[in-house]
Amino acid sequence: MRGFAWVFAVVLAVAQPIAAADEIWMARLDGSVNPASVDYLIQTIEDADSAGAAAVLIELDTPGGLVASTMDIVGTVLNADVPVIVYVTPRGAMASSAGVFITMSAHVAAMSPSTTIGAAHPVSAMGSNPKPPAMPAAPGGEPAEGEAEGETPSGPTSTPPADYSLEKAENVLAKYNETIAKERGRNVAWAEDAVRNSVVIDAEEALELGVIDLIASSRTELLEAIEGRVVEVKGEPVTLTLAGAEVIPVEMTWGQQFFAFLSDPNVASVLFLAGLLGLYIEFNNPGLLVPGVAGAVCLLLTGIAMQILPFSWVGLLVMILGIGLVTAEIFIPTFGALFAAGIGCLLLGGSMVFDQPELSDLNVSFWQVLVPAVSAVALFGGAIVFLVGRSLWVAQTAGVDELIGLVGRATTALDPAGKVFVRGEYWNVIADGSVALGESVEVTDVEGLELRVRRVETTSTL
Repeated sequence: MRGFAWVFAVVLAVAQPIAAADEIWMARLDGSVNPASVDYLIQTIEDADSAGAAAVLIELDTPGGLVASTMDIVGTVLNADVPVIVYVTPRGAMASSAGVFITMSAHVAAMSPSTTIGAAHPVSAMGSNPKPPAMPAAPGGEPAEGEAEGETPSGPTSTPPADYSLEKAENVLAKYNETIAKERGRNVAWAEDAVRNSVVIDAEEALELGVIDLIASSRTELLEAIEGRVVEVKGEPVTLTLAGAEVIPVEMTWGQQFFAFLSDPNVASVLFLAGLLGLYIEFNNPGLLVPGVAGAVCLLLTGIAMQILPFSWVGLLVMILGIGLVTAEIFIPTFGALFAAGIGCLLLGGSMVFDQPELSDLNVSFWQVLVPAVSAVALFGGAIVFLVGRSLWVAQTAGVDELIGLVGRATTALDPAGKVFVRGEYWNVIADGSVALGESVEVTDVEGLELRVRRVETTSTL
């Protein structure tokens, strides 16, 4: 019995770690950095550590994302109990903005050829003061002649200080990136420059400057190149033995994919406009149901998106004002003035609504998304305004006022009161003069349930 227990214990001790130690868990961050991608990457790293995996590989291609989400990922990577490799790939990929911090926080940072990294400066979509040109550094990283350390250029070429919120965000992120670079032994000066001056470099420059560890054309080449490399994991040296290891892809769950989709400001803006348009159609045509339900669902999804994305109330209110002005044009004809003002408000509000540079570098794509979406609303609203306006000039075809001008036949002698038959109906009338039975009369006015008529020289009757 003791022999069996010993064998069983050995099997358990050997089977779990050895099988998992030959595995590399691979996550793919392709898109914005948001709470959904945070949950995905953190869960992957934690599960890989629990399973005893040899390493976690993050293949990266991102234009940026939320500052808070970026810090969550970086914090998890810096404190991970398993080596984390960040690989900017495929060719043409970029580690922009948030991607800079994530790449530099990795135990091993690698890039494919023809990829880029940089541009981590927080920039407002509404514009900010341009940054003064950086003074060239003397060899060895010393300040250029005539420039004391810590000073900024002054005189005619200097520029006013940037907006306070942007300056504050810049200072915080620059120091944060410097700290990450120090922790991983990477180029601290470039880490600051990437934030303060939006410097962008390619893979070859990144390797030369010590921003990354290596360039690899493929995943296999990457794993072979780092075989035997010693990295520091939570202060302890760990030797990577990854050549020939099985790479296990980890996919986002359906829920993570759904929230990642909603975390795109372009999607949120289109959903908001579609929701308002759907409700507008329903309010003007009660009972259609489909536009109303669709609009309510779109606005519900927009509400979820705005719980994820930092947004500006000012931008949102300007967009709502734009919809109100477009609607007002239908009821208050101003020859297009209110309509044009409404479209302008939609464009302005759309460009402002997610303009939160100190919290996120994500924004609505003005030309690719906002302009087409607002143009669609403008075409629909313009069609409504045109149709309603045209209807005002069309002669009335229903109601008692439509009787004026019609010709009928006297069914009794009118002297001056009597009855006539007009438009398929019998009416009590008062004639302007005597009218014999059977003669034609024309309706000149409607007074309650009684008509005013006059005799006409025609035999046509209705």
